[in-house]
Amino acid sequence: MSDDKFHDECGVFGIFGHPEAANLTYLGLHALQHRGQEGAGICSSDGRQLFIEKSMGLVADIFTEKRLKRLPGNIAVGHNRYSTAGTSSLKNVQPIMVNYSLGSLAIGHNGNLVNALDLRSDLESRGAIFQSTSDSEVIVHLIATSRAGSLYERLIDTMKSLSGAYSVLLITENELIAMRDPYGFRPLSIGRHDGAYVIASETCAFDLIGAKYERDVEPGEMLIINRDGLKSLKVLPSQRHALCIFEFIYFARPDSNIFWGRNVNKKRKEFGRQLAREYPVDADIVIPVPDSGVPAAIGYAEESGIPFDYGLIRNHYVGRTFIEPRQNIRHFGVKIKLNPVRQLLEGKRVIVIDDSIVRGTTSKKIVKMIREGGGAKEVHLRISSPPTKGPCFYGVDTPSRKELIASTHTIDEIKKYITADSLCYLSQEGLMKLVPNPEKYCAACFDDNYPVFSPQENIEQIELF
Repeated sequence: MSDDKFHDECGVFGIFGHPEAANLTYLGLHALQHRGQEGAGICSSDGRQLFIEKSMGLVADIFTEKRLKRLPGNIAVGHNRYSTAGTSSLKNVQPIMVNYSLGSLAIGHNGNLVNALDLRSDLESRGAIFQSTSDSEVIVHLIATSRAGSLYERLIDTMKSLSGAYSVLLITENELIAMRDPYGFRPLSIGRHDGAYVIASETCAFDLIGAKYERDVEPGEMLIINRDGLKSLKVLPSQRHALCIFEFIYFARPDSNIFWGRNVNKKRKEFGRQLAREYPVDADIVIPVPDSGVPAAIGYAEESGIPFDYGLIRNHYVGRTFIEPRQNIRHFGVKIKLNPVRQLLEGKRVIVIDDSIVRGTTSKKIVKMIREGGGAKEVHLRISSPPTKGPCFYGVDTPSRKELIASTHTIDEIKKYITADSLCYLSQEGLMKLVPNPEKYCAACFDDNYPVFSPQENIEQIELF
Protein backbone atom coordinates (compact mmCIF):
# COMPACT_ATOMS: atom_id res chain seq x y z
CA MET A 1 0.00 0.00 0.00
CA SER A 2 2.40 2.68 -1.23
CA ASP A 3 -0.25 5.41 -0.86
CA ASP A 4 -0.73 4.55 2.85
CA LYS A 5 -4.46 3.94 2.51
CA PHE A 6 -6.79 1.04 3.18
CA HIS A 7 -8.06 -0.75 0.10
CA ASP A 8 -11.26 -2.64 -0.43
CA GLU A 9 -10.45 -5.83 -2.24
CA CYS A 10 -12.73 -5.86 -5.26
CA GLY A 11 -15.95 -5.01 -7.01
CA VAL A 12 -18.40 -7.41 -8.64
CA PHE A 13 -20.98 -6.87 -11.38
CA GLY A 14 -23.43 -9.29 -12.97
CA ILE A 15 -26.26 -9.09 -15.48
CA PHE A 16 -28.89 -11.53 -16.74
CA GLY A 17 -31.13 -11.16 -19.78
CA HIS A 18 -29.47 -8.48 -21.92
CA PRO A 19 -28.09 -9.04 -25.45
CA GLU A 20 -25.11 -6.80 -24.67
CA ALA A 21 -24.33 -8.41 -21.32
CA ALA A 22 -20.53 -8.29 -21.70
CA ASN A 23 -20.49 -4.67 -22.88
CA LEU A 24 -22.67 -3.56 -19.97
CA THR A 25 -20.49 -5.56 -17.56
CA TYR A 26 -17.47 -3.74 -18.96
CA LEU A 27 -19.14 -0.41 -18.20
CA GLY A 28 -20.16 -1.63 -14.74
CA LEU A 29 -16.59 -2.63 -13.94
CA HIS A 30 -15.40 0.74 -15.21
CA ALA A 31 -17.67 2.42 -12.66
CA LEU A 32 -16.32 0.10 -9.95
CA GLN A 33 -12.67 0.61 -10.90
CA HIS A 34 -11.97 2.30 -7.55
CA ARG A 35 -12.60 -1.03 -5.80
CA GLY A 36 -9.65 -2.72 -7.51
CA GLN A 37 -7.01 -1.76 -10.05
CA GLU A 38 -4.70 -4.79 -10.26
CA GLY A 39 -6.73 -6.89 -12.66
CA ALA A 40 -10.19 -7.51 -14.05
CA GLY A 41 -12.18 -10.21 -15.78
CA ILE A 42 -15.52 -10.92 -17.44
CA CYS A 43 -17.19 -14.28 -18.00
CA SER A 44 -20.26 -14.55 -20.23
CA SER A 45 -22.68 -17.28 -21.33
CA ASP A 46 -24.60 -17.76 -24.57
CA GLY A 47 -26.84 -20.39 -22.99
CA ARG A 48 -24.63 -23.28 -24.05
CA GLN A 49 -21.14 -22.51 -22.78
CA LEU A 50 -19.11 -19.98 -20.81
CA PHE A 51 -16.54 -17.59 -22.29
CA ILE A 52 -13.94 -15.73 -20.24
CA GLU A 53 -11.48 -12.89 -20.74
CA LYS A 54 -9.31 -11.56 -17.92
CA SER A 55 -5.97 -9.87 -17.48
CA MET A 56 -3.83 -7.71 -15.23
CA GLY A 57 -4.39 -3.96 -15.46
CA LEU A 58 -7.22 -1.47 -15.64
CA VAL A 59 -10.62 -2.24 -17.14
CA ALA A 60 -10.31 0.19 -20.05
CA ASP A 61 -6.91 -1.23 -21.00
CA ILE A 62 -7.94 -4.88 -20.76
CA PHE A 63 -11.26 -4.93 -22.60
CA THR A 64 -10.67 -3.90 -26.16
CA GLU A 65 -13.48 -4.17 -28.69
CA LYS A 66 -11.88 -7.38 -29.96
CA ARG A 67 -11.89 -9.00 -26.50
CA LEU A 68 -15.46 -7.97 -25.79
CA LYS A 69 -16.58 -9.59 -29.05
CA ARG A 70 -15.23 -12.86 -27.68
CA LEU A 71 -17.81 -12.67 -24.86
CA PRO A 72 -21.18 -13.49 -26.46
CA GLY A 73 -24.48 -14.10 -24.70
CA ASN A 74 -27.03 -12.40 -22.47
CA ILE A 75 -25.51 -13.40 -19.10
CA ALA A 76 -22.23 -12.08 -17.70
CA VAL A 77 -20.33 -11.58 -14.46
CA GLY A 78 -17.34 -9.30 -13.96
CA HIS A 79 -14.77 -8.67 -11.26
CA ASN A 80 -12.26 -5.95 -10.39
CA ARG A 81 -9.38 -7.03 -8.19
CA TYR A 82 -7.03 -5.34 -5.79
CA SER A 83 -4.17 -7.45 -4.47
CA THR A 84 -1.97 -7.20 -1.41
CA ALA A 85 1.72 -6.55 -1.97
CA GLY A 86 3.61 -9.36 -3.65
CA THR A 87 0.55 -11.33 -4.73
CA SER A 88 -0.26 -9.60 -8.00
CA SER A 89 -0.69 -12.48 -10.43
CA LEU A 90 -2.94 -13.38 -13.35
CA LYS A 91 -3.79 -16.72 -11.73
CA ASN A 92 -5.60 -14.81 -8.98
CA VAL A 93 -7.65 -12.58 -11.28
CA GLN A 94 -11.35 -13.39 -11.23
CA PRO A 95 -13.90 -14.57 -12.23
CA ILE A 96 -12.74 -18.12 -11.55
CA MET A 97 -14.22 -20.42 -14.19
CA VAL A 98 -14.32 -24.22 -13.83
CA ASN A 99 -15.92 -27.30 -15.33
CA TYR A 100 -17.29 -29.81 -12.84
CA SER A 101 -19.77 -32.68 -12.66
CA LEU A 102 -22.88 -30.52 -13.14
CA GLY A 103 -21.48 -28.37 -15.96
CA SER A 104 -19.60 -25.07 -15.89
CA LEU A 105 -19.63 -22.12 -13.53
CA ALA A 106 -17.71 -18.94 -12.82
CA ILE A 107 -17.60 -16.86 -9.64
CA GLY A 108 -16.52 -13.40 -8.56
CA HIS A 109 -16.08 -12.78 -4.84
CA ASN A 110 -15.82 -9.62 -2.74
CA GLY A 111 -14.83 -10.24 0.88
CA ASN A 112 -12.56 -12.49 2.88
CA LEU A 113 -13.20 -15.87 4.47
CA VAL A 114 -11.77 -16.08 7.97
CA ASN A 115 -11.89 -19.89 7.89
CA ALA A 116 -10.35 -20.19 4.42
CA LEU A 117 -7.10 -21.73 5.61
CA ASP A 118 -8.89 -24.47 7.52
CA LEU A 119 -11.25 -25.14 4.60
CA ARG A 120 -8.38 -25.24 2.13
CA SER A 121 -6.37 -27.62 4.31
CA ASP A 122 -9.35 -29.96 4.59
CA LEU A 123 -10.03 -29.84 0.85
CA GLU A 124 -6.38 -30.53 0.01
CA SER A 125 -6.37 -33.49 2.39
CA ARG A 126 -9.26 -34.88 0.32
CA GLY A 127 -7.37 -34.46 -2.95
CA ALA A 128 -8.32 -30.95 -4.08
CA ILE A 129 -5.70 -29.21 -6.22
CA PHE A 130 -5.64 -25.41 -6.01
CA GLN A 131 -4.52 -23.21 -8.91
CA SER A 132 -4.37 -19.88 -7.04
CA THR A 133 -3.66 -18.43 -3.62
CA SER A 134 -7.04 -16.71 -3.23
CA ASP A 135 -9.62 -17.73 -0.69
CA SER A 136 -12.24 -17.42 -3.44
CA GLU A 137 -11.09 -20.70 -4.96
CA VAL A 138 -12.13 -22.43 -1.74
CA ILE A 139 -15.74 -21.57 -2.63
CA VAL A 140 -15.41 -23.26 -6.02
CA HIS A 141 -14.00 -26.44 -4.49
CA LEU A 142 -16.73 -26.58 -1.85
CA ILE A 143 -19.37 -26.39 -4.58
CA ALA A 144 -17.65 -29.03 -6.72
CA THR A 145 -17.08 -31.50 -3.88
CA SER A 146 -20.44 -31.14 -2.16
CA ARG A 147 -22.42 -34.38 -2.02
CA ALA A 148 -25.72 -32.57 -2.43
CA GLY A 149 -27.68 -33.21 -5.61
CA SER A 150 -28.58 -29.92 -7.30
CA LEU A 151 -26.43 -26.83 -7.69
CA TYR A 152 -28.75 -24.90 -5.36
CA GLU A 153 -28.33 -27.51 -2.64
CA ARG A 154 -24.57 -27.40 -3.12
CA LEU A 155 -24.58 -23.62 -2.83
CA ILE A 156 -26.59 -23.81 0.38
CA ASP A 157 -24.09 -26.34 1.76
CA THR A 158 -21.27 -24.03 0.75
CA MET A 159 -22.79 -20.96 2.39
CA LYS A 160 -23.21 -22.95 5.61
CA SER A 161 -19.50 -23.86 5.53
CA LEU A 162 -18.19 -20.34 4.99
CA SER A 163 -17.29 -17.95 7.79
CA GLY A 164 -16.49 -14.32 7.20
CA ALA A 165 -17.34 -11.86 4.45
CA TYR A 166 -18.60 -12.77 1.01
CA SER A 167 -20.65 -11.02 -1.61
CA VAL A 168 -20.51 -13.56 -4.44
CA LEU A 169 -21.81 -13.55 -8.01
CA LEU A 170 -21.92 -16.83 -9.92
CA ILE A 171 -23.00 -17.72 -13.43
CA THR A 172 -23.74 -21.05 -15.07
CA GLU A 173 -24.73 -21.63 -18.68
CA ASN A 174 -28.22 -20.27 -18.02
CA GLU A 175 -28.34 -18.59 -14.60
CA LEU A 176 -27.00 -15.71 -12.55
CA ILE A 177 -26.81 -16.36 -8.79
CA ALA A 178 -25.92 -13.99 -5.95
CA MET A 179 -24.96 -14.94 -2.38
CA ARG A 180 -24.29 -12.64 0.58
CA ASP A 181 -22.95 -13.61 3.98
CA PRO A 182 -25.38 -13.35 6.94
CA TYR A 183 -23.50 -10.37 8.40
CA GLY A 184 -23.68 -8.32 5.19
CA PHE A 185 -20.12 -7.04 5.54
CA ARG A 186 -19.72 -5.93 1.91
CA PRO A 187 -22.45 -4.16 -0.08
CA LEU A 188 -24.40 -5.85 -2.88
CA SER A 189 -27.39 -4.32 -4.70
CA ILE A 190 -29.84 -5.44 -7.37
CA GLY A 191 -31.41 -3.34 -10.13
CA ARG A 192 -33.21 -3.58 -13.47
CA HIS A 193 -32.21 -2.38 -16.92
CA ASP A 194 -34.35 -2.87 -20.05
CA GLY A 195 -35.96 -5.91 -18.46
CA ALA A 196 -32.60 -7.37 -17.44
CA TYR A 197 -31.53 -8.01 -13.85
CA VAL A 198 -28.33 -6.31 -12.72
CA ILE A 199 -26.36 -6.93 -9.50
CA ALA A 200 -23.37 -4.85 -8.40
CA SER A 201 -21.21 -3.91 -5.43
CA GLU A 202 -22.30 -0.28 -5.73
CA THR A 203 -25.14 1.64 -7.36
CA CYS A 204 -22.75 3.94 -9.26
CA ALA A 205 -22.45 0.99 -11.68
CA PHE A 206 -26.22 1.13 -12.19
CA ASP A 207 -26.09 4.85 -12.91
CA LEU A 208 -23.57 4.46 -15.71
CA ILE A 209 -25.67 1.95 -17.66
CA GLY A 210 -29.04 3.51 -16.81
CA ALA A 211 -30.23 0.73 -14.49
CA LYS A 212 -32.73 1.40 -11.69
CA TYR A 213 -31.89 0.33 -8.15
CA GLU A 214 -34.49 -1.97 -6.61
CA ARG A 215 -33.05 -3.24 -3.34
CA ASP A 216 -30.03 -4.73 -1.61
CA VAL A 217 -29.34 -8.44 -1.60
CA GLU A 218 -30.18 -9.27 2.01
CA PRO A 219 -27.56 -10.70 4.37
CA GLY A 220 -27.81 -14.50 4.30
CA GLU A 221 -29.83 -14.42 1.06
CA MET A 222 -29.28 -16.32 -2.18
CA LEU A 223 -30.84 -14.97 -5.38
CA ILE A 224 -31.40 -17.25 -8.38
CA ILE A 225 -32.07 -15.48 -11.68
CA ASN A 226 -33.01 -17.43 -14.80
CA ARG A 227 -35.69 -17.55 -17.53
CA ASP A 228 -38.33 -18.07 -14.86
CA GLY A 229 -37.43 -14.76 -13.21
CA LEU A 230 -35.95 -14.06 -9.80
CA LYS A 231 -36.17 -16.45 -6.86
CA SER A 232 -35.06 -15.52 -3.36
CA LEU A 233 -33.90 -18.05 -0.77
CA LYS A 234 -33.16 -16.97 2.78
CA VAL A 235 -30.41 -19.52 3.38
CA LEU A 236 -28.80 -18.31 6.59
CA PRO A 237 -30.48 -16.49 9.48
CA SER A 238 -28.84 -13.16 10.20
CA GLN A 239 -28.25 -13.05 13.94
CA ARG A 240 -26.68 -9.63 13.60
CA HIS A 241 -25.66 -7.38 10.75
CA ALA A 242 -22.05 -6.16 10.54
CA LEU A 243 -22.04 -3.70 7.65
CA CYS A 244 -18.59 -2.25 7.05
CA ILE A 245 -18.59 1.32 8.36
CA PHE A 246 -15.48 2.06 6.28
CA GLU A 247 -17.56 1.79 3.10
CA PHE A 248 -19.13 5.09 4.16
CA ILE A 249 -15.84 6.59 5.32
CA TYR A 250 -13.63 5.76 2.33
CA PHE A 251 -14.25 2.73 0.12
CA ALA A 252 -17.48 3.43 -1.74
CA ARG A 253 -17.74 6.09 -4.42
CA PRO A 254 -19.46 9.26 -3.13
CA ASP A 255 -22.24 9.01 -5.73
CA SER A 256 -23.17 5.47 -4.66
CA ASN A 257 -26.08 4.58 -2.41
CA ILE A 258 -25.15 1.62 -0.21
CA PHE A 259 -26.66 -0.39 2.63
CA TRP A 260 -30.30 0.07 1.66
CA GLY A 261 -30.02 3.24 -0.36
CA ARG A 262 -28.01 5.60 1.86
CA ASN A 263 -25.99 8.14 -0.09
CA VAL A 264 -22.25 8.02 0.60
CA ASN A 265 -21.55 11.68 -0.18
CA LYS A 266 -24.28 12.82 2.20
CA LYS A 267 -22.89 10.68 5.01
CA ARG A 268 -19.34 11.94 4.51
CA LYS A 269 -20.51 15.55 4.69
CA GLU A 270 -22.33 14.70 7.92
CA PHE A 271 -19.11 13.21 9.29
CA GLY A 272 -17.36 16.49 8.47
CA ARG A 273 -20.04 18.56 10.19
CA GLN A 274 -19.83 16.40 13.30
CA LEU A 275 -16.04 16.73 13.26
CA ALA A 276 -16.40 20.53 13.21
CA ARG A 277 -18.79 20.38 16.16
CA GLU A 278 -16.46 18.16 18.14
CA TYR A 279 -13.15 19.82 17.30
CA PRO A 280 -13.43 23.45 16.14
CA VAL A 281 -10.30 25.53 15.65
CA ASP A 282 -9.65 29.16 14.65
CA ALA A 283 -8.43 29.07 11.08
CA ASP A 284 -8.62 30.86 7.73
CA ILE A 285 -9.32 28.02 5.30
CA VAL A 286 -10.52 24.39 5.15
CA ILE A 287 -8.91 22.15 2.55
CA PRO A 288 -9.36 18.43 1.78
CA VAL A 289 -6.82 15.76 1.02
CA PRO A 290 -8.30 14.87 -2.39
CA ASP A 291 -10.27 13.04 -3.42
CA SER A 292 -11.60 11.09 -0.44
CA GLY A 293 -11.43 14.01 1.99
CA VAL A 294 -13.56 16.37 -0.12
CA PRO A 295 -17.12 15.67 1.17
CA ALA A 296 -16.06 15.74 4.83
CA ALA A 297 -14.12 18.96 4.24
CA ILE A 298 -17.19 20.58 2.68
CA GLY A 299 -19.23 19.49 5.70
CA TYR A 300 -16.61 20.84 8.12
CA ALA A 301 -16.51 24.19 6.28
CA GLU A 302 -20.31 24.47 6.21
CA GLU A 303 -20.61 23.76 9.93
CA SER A 304 -17.70 25.98 11.00
CA GLY A 305 -18.31 28.86 8.62
CA ILE A 306 -14.64 28.78 7.56
CA PRO A 307 -14.15 29.04 3.76
CA PHE A 308 -13.54 25.83 1.80
CA ASP A 309 -11.08 25.64 -1.06
CA TYR A 310 -8.85 23.19 -2.89
CA GLY A 311 -5.46 23.89 -1.38
CA LEU A 312 -4.03 20.59 -2.60
CA ILE A 313 -4.32 19.70 -6.27
CA ARG A 314 -4.25 16.04 -7.21
CA ASN A 315 -2.61 14.71 -10.35
CA HIS A 316 -5.20 12.22 -11.66
CA TYR A 317 -2.84 10.75 -14.23
CA VAL A 318 -0.34 9.12 -11.91
CA GLY A 319 0.16 5.47 -12.77
CA ARG A 320 0.69 2.73 -10.23
CA THR A 321 4.45 2.86 -10.85
CA PHE A 322 6.79 5.66 -11.81
CA ILE A 323 10.52 6.25 -12.15
CA GLU A 324 11.94 8.10 -9.18
CA PRO A 325 14.64 10.67 -9.96
CA ARG A 326 18.20 9.95 -8.94
CA GLN A 327 18.56 13.28 -7.15
CA ASN A 328 16.84 13.78 -3.82
CA ILE A 329 13.48 15.53 -4.22
CA ARG A 330 11.81 16.17 -0.90
CA HIS A 331 8.58 14.17 -0.38
CA PHE A 332 8.73 12.97 -4.01
CA GLY A 333 6.23 10.12 -3.57
CA VAL A 334 3.52 12.48 -2.33
CA LYS A 335 4.44 15.42 -4.55
CA ILE A 336 3.88 13.40 -7.70
CA LYS A 337 0.26 12.96 -6.59
CA LEU A 338 -0.44 16.21 -4.70
CA ASN A 339 0.75 19.80 -5.01
CA PRO A 340 -0.07 22.70 -2.66
CA VAL A 341 -1.53 25.96 -4.01
CA ARG A 342 0.78 28.50 -2.40
CA GLN A 343 -1.36 31.49 -3.41
CA LEU A 344 -4.18 30.05 -1.26
CA LEU A 345 -2.18 28.78 1.69
CA GLU A 346 0.66 31.23 2.27
CA GLY A 347 0.48 32.80 5.70
CA LYS A 348 -2.85 31.06 6.44
CA ARG A 349 -4.04 28.96 9.34
CA VAL A 350 -5.08 25.82 7.47
CA ILE A 351 -7.45 23.02 8.49
CA VAL A 352 -6.71 19.85 6.50
CA ILE A 353 -9.42 17.17 6.32
CA ASP A 354 -8.59 13.54 5.56
CA ASP A 355 -10.67 10.37 5.98
CA SER A 356 -8.16 8.27 7.94
CA ILE A 357 -4.57 7.77 9.02
CA VAL A 358 -3.00 4.34 8.52
CA ARG A 359 0.74 4.39 9.19
CA GLY A 360 1.04 8.16 9.38
CA THR A 361 3.86 8.43 6.85
CA THR A 362 1.77 10.11 4.16
CA SER A 363 0.07 12.45 6.63
CA LYS A 364 3.47 13.61 7.82
CA LYS A 365 4.57 14.39 4.27
CA ILE A 366 1.33 16.23 3.50
CA VAL A 367 1.60 18.41 6.61
CA LYS A 368 5.19 19.33 5.78
CA MET A 369 4.26 19.99 2.16
CA ILE A 370 1.49 22.40 3.17
CA ARG A 371 3.75 24.17 5.63
CA GLU A 372 6.91 24.32 3.51
CA GLY A 373 5.63 24.21 -0.07
CA GLY A 374 2.37 26.02 0.62
CA GLY A 375 3.73 28.50 3.14
CA ALA A 376 0.98 27.85 5.71
CA LYS A 377 1.40 29.51 9.12
CA GLU A 378 -0.48 26.73 10.96
CA VAL A 379 -1.62 23.26 9.91
CA HIS A 380 -4.45 21.60 11.82
CA LEU A 381 -5.26 18.04 10.75
CA ARG A 382 -8.79 16.71 11.25
CA ILE A 383 -9.70 13.08 10.50
CA SER A 384 -13.32 12.17 9.64
CA SER A 385 -13.10 8.75 11.32
CA PRO A 386 -11.90 7.44 14.69
CA PRO A 387 -8.31 6.23 15.17
CA THR A 388 -7.76 2.97 13.31
CA LYS A 389 -6.31 0.52 15.81
CA GLY A 390 -7.03 -2.95 14.44
CA PRO A 391 -6.62 -4.80 11.12
CA CYS A 392 -9.62 -5.94 9.11
CA PHE A 393 -10.21 -9.63 8.37
CA TYR A 394 -13.33 -9.16 6.24
CA GLY A 395 -12.10 -8.06 2.82
CA VAL A 396 -9.97 -4.99 3.42
CA ASP A 397 -6.23 -4.86 2.85
CA THR A 398 -4.83 -3.51 6.13
CA PRO A 399 -1.35 -3.73 7.61
CA SER A 400 -0.64 -5.61 10.81
CA ARG A 401 -1.69 -4.06 14.10
CA LYS A 402 1.86 -3.01 14.95
CA GLU A 403 2.02 -0.98 11.70
CA LEU A 404 -1.16 0.97 12.50
CA ILE A 405 0.14 4.09 14.15
CA ALA A 406 -2.97 4.62 16.31
CA SER A 407 -2.61 1.16 17.86
CA THR A 408 0.79 1.94 19.35
CA HIS A 409 0.76 5.74 19.85
CA THR A 410 -1.42 8.32 21.56
CA ILE A 411 -3.05 11.06 19.52
CA ASP A 412 -0.59 13.56 20.95
CA GLU A 413 2.32 11.33 19.90
CA ILE A 414 0.87 11.02 16.39
CA LYS A 415 0.45 14.81 16.24
CA LYS A 416 4.12 15.29 17.08
CA TYR A 417 5.17 12.67 14.54
CA ILE A 418 3.25 14.24 11.66
CA THR A 419 4.31 17.75 12.86
CA ALA A 420 0.78 19.19 12.84
CA ASP A 421 -0.18 22.09 15.10
CA SER A 422 -3.16 20.03 16.19
CA LEU A 423 -4.67 16.64 15.37
CA CYS A 424 -8.20 15.46 16.14
CA TYR A 425 -10.18 12.41 15.06
CA LEU A 426 -13.96 12.10 14.81
CA SER A 427 -15.17 10.25 17.90
CA GLN A 428 -16.66 6.80 17.46
CA GLU A 429 -19.78 7.99 19.30
CA GLY A 430 -20.10 10.90 16.90
CA LEU A 431 -19.58 8.65 13.89
CA MET A 432 -22.03 5.95 14.88
CA LYS A 433 -24.86 8.31 15.78
CA LEU A 434 -24.87 9.49 12.16
CA VAL A 435 -25.76 6.05 10.75
CA PRO A 436 -29.19 4.49 11.34
CA ASN A 437 -29.17 1.41 13.56
CA PRO A 438 -25.49 1.76 14.52
CA GLU A 439 -25.54 -1.68 16.13
CA LYS A 440 -25.78 -3.12 12.61
CA TYR A 441 -22.32 -1.88 11.60
CA CYS A 442 -18.87 -3.40 12.01
CA ALA A 443 -16.37 -0.98 13.53
CA ALA A 444 -13.79 -3.57 14.62
CA CYS A 445 -10.95 -1.53 13.14
CA PHE A 446 -11.76 1.13 15.75
CA ASP A 447 -12.85 -0.85 18.81
CA ASP A 448 -11.59 -4.46 18.35
CA ASN A 449 -15.17 -5.76 18.51
CA TYR A 450 -14.82 -8.40 15.79
CA PRO A 451 -18.24 -9.85 14.92
CA VAL A 452 -17.12 -13.26 13.63
CA PHE A 453 -14.04 -13.98 15.70
CA SER A 454 -11.47 -12.15 17.80
CA PRO A 455 -8.19 -12.38 15.89
CA GLN A 456 -4.86 -12.64 17.64
CA GLU A 457 -1.65 -11.11 16.43
CA ASN A 458 -0.32 -14.43 15.17
CA ILE A 459 -3.24 -14.93 12.78
CA GLU A 460 -1.98 -14.59 9.24
CA GLN A 461 -4.16 -12.83 6.69
CA ILE A 462 -4.27 -14.86 3.51
CA GLU A 463 -4.81 -13.02 0.26
CA LEU A 464 -7.97 -10.94 0.35
CA PHE A 465 -10.67 -10.54 -2.29
